Amino acid sequence: MAEHKAHISNWKKVEVSRVEKLLSDYKVIAVADMTNMPSHQLQKLRSSLKDSVNITMTKGSLINIALNNLKSKLLGVDKLIGNIRGMPAILMTNSNPFRLAKLLKKSKSTAPAKAGQIAPNDIIIPAGPTAFPPGPIIGELGSVGLKTGVVDGKVAVKEDKLVVKEGELISPQVAGVLAKLGIEPMEIGINLLAAYEAGTIFTKDTLNIDDTEVLNNIKLAAQSTFNLAAFIAYPTKDNIKLLVSKAYRSTISVAKKGNIPTPETVKESIEQAHLEAEHLKNKFSLPTEDNDVKKKRDLVEEAKIEKSQIQKEEEAAQAVLKRLQDQKIGSMSSRNIDKDFEQQEKKAQELLKKLQDEKIKKGDKKK
Repeated sequence: MAEHKAHISNWKKVEVSRVEKLLSDYKVIAVADMTNMPSHQLQKLRSSLKDSVNITMTKGSLINIALNNLKSKLLGVDKLIGNIRGMPAILMTNSNPFRLAKLLKKSKSTAPAKAGQIAPNDIIIPAGPTAFPPGPIIGELGSVGLKTGVVDGKVAVKEDKLVVKEGELISPQVAGVLAKLGIEPMEIGINLLAAYEAGTIFTKDTLNIDDTEVLNNIKLAAQSTFNLAAFIAYPTKDNIKLLVSKAYRSTISVAKKGNIPTPETVKESIEQAHLEAEHLKNKFSLPTEDNDVKKKRDLVEEAKIEKSQIQKEEEAAQAVLKRLQDQKIGSMSSRNIDKDFEQQEKKAQELLKKLQDEKIKKGDKKK
């Protein structure tokens, strides 16, 4: 009995050939679900992406055949088959999978969930307060598995709750609770499922990355690597200066502890000794070079003042002596010499001599 072969209509063969040719012309091949994508929005998206992304839609079974036919030419491309579901579409680009995912994510908008729809992602109701006072709402929230309580007179969800897993149908109870809580889990746009590039399959979870989180993780990894390399003294172009500086400080520390003289430790010891000497001078009021100069200057000024005073006194004594001598001459002419006069003259002469002696001493002291 002859083996029966399934008949494949001609149009299907033509469609498979078309898909195969398209897939062979691009570096990146992605599969997506267009279930919640309105036709007018799809046309608008096609127009905006026409220069970078080619979008084509056909039956899932025909896409599977095309991928199987290309597995010898594009190693591993047949692994995309397990990611096809819903209303399938193929997206092709020569960019990269992550840039494609980012473009599609920007084009999406949110919408409320309706009963019977398929969840495009895991739908989670987060913990936190609601706007509802205690009442029937507690029973409604409890019907979908939410743990609730009352905080400041309002019902609050105590902990996060996964209410629908990705790919599952949304029940009427869940749709109603989501609507009351103002949660719009549905995404109007192309739901990217997986992408192929150079033998590697990138899943949806891998493609839907947060740029900021990735950048922060890269920075954290770089800093951790730097710290580890520095800790184990593994030299790199980034930490070599730090390692040399650390080794230098360690060498100086060892030299200090062992009293080993080096240019650095000797210089530091001299500076320390200088500081200690200055401290002792200040503590015991010992004169410094600056103080000596100041004292000498003060002594000179003091000597000048004393000399000026002696000069005045000398001039006064000379005036008295001259007056007495003039009187003596007058008395001799009259042959009337007073003994008291002679005593005054003698005292004046003694005072004048004393002042002159002091003047000479002050001059020596100044020198």
